[in-house]
Amino acid sequence: MSEFVITQREGAILHLRLNRANKKNALTQDMYQALLDGVNTAEADPSVQAVVFSGAGDAFCAGNDLGDFLRHGELTPQAPVFKLLKRLPELTVPLVASVQGAAIGIGTTLLMHCDIIYAAEDAVFALPFVDLALVPEAGSSLLLPQIAGYPKAAELLLLGESFDASQALAMGLINRVVPLNALQSATEEVAGKLASKPPQALRRSKQLLKTPTESTAVRIERELEIFMQALASDEAQQVIAVKAKKKSA
Repeated sequence: MSEFVITQREGAILHLRLNRANKKNALTQDMYQALLDGVNTAEADPSVQAVVFSGAGDAFCAGNDLGDFLRHGELTPQAPVFKLLKRLPELTVPLVASVQGAAIGIGTTLLMHCDIIYAAEDAVFALPFVDLALVPEAGSSLLLPQIAGYPKAAELLLLGESFDASQALAMGLINRVVPLNALQSATEEVAGKLASKPPQALRRSKQLLKTPTESTAVRIERELEIFMQALASDEAQQVIAVKAKKKSA
């Protein structure tokens, strides 16, 4: 595990904190491997009900450490960066992000795979791939038009200009903007709410939300199948019994 990613378990919540503040938490290949190990651990453990991404210091993540990437030579599909990016869409464990300061490149595209994102008022986002003679990554060329609409996505990805937290909120990239001094408590509160939910239902619900677009009729059939499985589960039976007992009391 990289020293630059702190992994900490608190009850049903797994925290993955980028810990390279002097480099604005720019990601190295070792950090990608640590993040991959962290999300894989969470996904495999049904008692984990939320993963929280955060960054130390005054930035969330300033993007990739290009010097580190160059030192590793030619990238292959088996490089940690690509393995993490391919893993993110498969996860059923809810992902929460706590964003302050700079969120550049992967610092922004990672958020498109998260379920609940809170940002401080000082957060600044940017997608400068074209300026680096690169192209969008992490599925952002697909996900950003779905989130913000094509015109706004084209503007952000082709021009690469920065935007603030209020703009990110308006386009639907994040869920909430809070004062910097309230960011940690707000993130802990929402992660705690996720941790209090019935775990199987939580993961199944996210899985439905992340299932690729399909016709309404097909989605109804998919939901029905999973609903009936959930209804027959011990988890649902116990929750329903408790609620019925409270109602009759």
